[in-house]
Amino acid sequence: MATLTVLIENTKPEGSPLIAEHGLSFLVETTWTKFIFDCGHTGAAFDNAKILGVDLSDIKIAALSHSHYDHAGGFKKLLDFAPIETIYTGENFWEEKFSNEKYRGCGFDEKYLSARGIEQKICRDVIQLDEDTWLVGNFKRRYDFETIPSKFLRGDKKIPDDFSDEIILVLREDDGLALVTACAHSGILNIVADVRERFNLPIYSVIGGLHLTGATQERISRTLNEFKNLGVKKILPCHCSGEFLIKSCGEKISTGSVIKI
Repeated sequence: MATLTVLIENTKPEGSPLIAEHGLSFLVETTWTKFIFDCGHTGAAFDNAKILGVDLSDIKIAALSHSHYDHAGGFKKLLDFAPIETIYTGENFWEEKFSNEKYRGCGFDEKYLSARGIEQKICRDVIQLDEDTWLVGNFKRRYDFETIPSKFLRGDKKIPDDFSDEIILVLREDDGLALVTACAHSGILNIVADVRERFNLPIYSVIGGLHLTGATQERISRTLNEFKNLGVKKILPCHCSGEFLIKSCGEKISTGSVIKI
């Protein structure tokens, strides 16, 4: 059993005192582990935690899906609320990020962690956090139509970003799995198919940002059809998933949502 609380997302319920921003942050609570998965952009996620009555003072772990500002930029503010000892990232997390030549990175570096005694653990494939929880990276590309926009660049030479730093969260769901993605830059179908093969278990739920904003209706239809072929039963999109996909799914999550798995 796991519970996800959306600490921040692009939207919020009408009239809610919560803050919404372009970004994403989840509080993840399992039987054994409590941690933060992504931190949003400004750290307003953790002001929301106070409004929601969520205590972060016992959280020692954070996982950052990739080093874009809207997922990792709020990490420094998290340290005002939680005694973080360890962060999990993917490989190449410290390569600077750009979008159309504009800096879009996390805003801190290895020295920042070292000065605060925070250990970085790198997920190159699969890291198990507890009996029902894993972080997964290094996804095979299987679907040719899941392309990465050319505006995304990385490193000093500003080469096309392959998002080799991207990791996702996998949770046990009954006799299968639930996937929590922050942005799915690697392609959501690539991710689902790869995790399904690695774990040899069905994927029942896909939750989070699917990076289909601006995608053609043809691509979205192909994606939804392939979800069915892969056995996905529930899709809870948010953040960068795109309004057309969200309407097609019929439900979404927003700031303050609580999801039971």
